[in-house]
Amino acid sequence: MSFVLETERLYLRPFVCGDDLALFSILGDAEVMRYYPRPLTREEVVLWVERFRQLFSESGIGLLALCLRSSGELIGDCGTVEQEVDGGREIEVGYHLRRDQWNLGLATEAARASIDYAFRELQPPRVISLIRPENFASRRVAEKNGLTVDKVLFWR
Repeated sequence: MSFVLETERLYLRPFVCGDDLALFSILGDAEVMRYYPRPLTREEVVLWVERFRQLFSESGIGLLALCLRSSGELIGDCGTVEQEVDGGREIEVGYHLRRDQWNLGLATEAARASIDYAFRELQPPRVISLIRPENFASRRVAEKNGLTVDKVLFWR
């Protein structure tokens, strides 16, 4: 694995086989996934890891494993996702972080690295984050990184 985004406390790298167990402790956590339809099953996390591993390898777009530099421990995911919004394609920065790592500024740090990567390498006209209005913590991360509310969308 040669691609790595580094920050002061974190590094983001493509997923590898075996990341699913650590990621399941995050994406399978009902509190972490509170603003999603439901937590993911172990099987869904295995497919998630494989999907983003392959997608990033092919296109440079995808969520990456979010790891602590101090220990190498996987504590979440963060990166770019291509989304269809109002009939167009947008680059979204998304993130999930293990609960014991909340409120330490790590999501903000990882998202900033992903936004910088997106503008430098993918060169979209803008980067977005799709966030439920009631998800104040995620909104705070986006706002700290300079994103502002542009519109409210209703998806079915």
